[in-house]
Amino acid sequence: MKMVFRWYGEGNDTVTLQQIRQIPGVEGIVWALHDVPAGEEWPEDQIRIYQDEAESQGFHLDVVESVNIHDDIKLGLPSRDVYIENYKKTIVKLANVGVKTICYNFMPVFDWVRTDLFKELEDRSTALFFEKSKIANIDPMDLVQTITKNPDFTMPGWEPERLERLGELFESYRDVTETELRENLVYFLKQIIPVAEQHGIRMAIHPDDPPFPIFGLPRIVKNRDDIRAILDSVDSPSNGLTLCSGSLGVNPENDIIGMVHEFADHIPFVHLRNVRVYNNGDFIETSHRSHDGTVDISGIVRALHEIGYSGYARPDHGRHIWNEQCRPGYGLYDRALGIMYLWGTWDAYQSLSLLAKHHSIPSLIEGRLS
Repeated sequence: MKMVFRWYGEGNDTVTLQQIRQIPGVEGIVWALHDVPAGEEWPEDQIRIYQDEAESQGFHLDVVESVNIHDDIKLGLPSRDVYIENYKKTIVKLANVGVKTICYNFMPVFDWVRTDLFKELEDRSTALFFEKSKIANIDPMDLVQTITKNPDFTMPGWEPERLERLGELFESYRDVTETELRENLVYFLKQIIPVAEQHGIRMAIHPDDPPFPIFGLPRIVKNRDDIRAILDSVDSPSNGLTLCSGSLGVNPENDIIGMVHEFADHIPFVHLRNVRVYNNGDFIETSHRSHDGTVDISGIVRALHEIGYSGYARPDHGRHIWNEQCRPGYGLYDRALGIMYLWGTWDAYQSLSLLAKHHSIPSLIEGRLS
């Protein structure tokens, strides 16, 4: 398992590369050109700036998150081919600086959505929170009005240019079905996967967050069946999955450990985080520790160890602790704690595996962990 850390760039992130360097076992940064609008070809000079910054601190930049996809591609409009060509050119440029994995998503209008960025937990830390009834009862056009009246309104992961044309986007997706959205994804994949494969890059689609329809928008990466259909649509090692325990874990019916084993050959990238899911469908993000949430993080790490996982992993959204002022979900302290929990769990399974192997006691691991 190769540990990496998401970084938003000099001037856009409260966390510095020097701080990240002091977290044990982190070897690379997960990055993107966040100022480049979706659909545009990434400028090579800006890519090189990130390369120079990362390498100056001893990091690789093997993982990009994300090269965002233009809505015309998701909507299947005739203009999509222009944007797909730009995407192909960006893939080639990224391969030239050593990128191995591109994380992307196919969520309409928004990436991940929360209703409260600083919900207080029992220990007085705060975390990202989703109140299902607020989203279920909101008219998308009311949201448009809210944003229109408050130009500073934003959410982490939302592209600013989308907020400016939110009403137009909602109207564009009004009649798009899950079947149509999936067909548009497959069209995109059939165009870009051969280019990615030729240049040694693995595309890794991120699950929907949350993994159910919101604002009446279709969702097509919600569960095992959705993922299987996407991977089967284009048979290539470059057609892969970003396994996100937090996104998939919001639905208790998702067997994430089973997915690790089933999709083992198609997981180049893993997001590891925990959520506590309530009976009414609300959820809040917690520490990475399995005991603190609903997701069996320890079991997922164990499954990754069992398949001999050698891909990239990062701690996903963290709590805001010790009065840290940071980008919501992306502070230094709790994600660093998360890494140490993940490494401790991984090392424990590694030690038990070696012990069982050296003593020829295959059942030892099962006995210790039961």
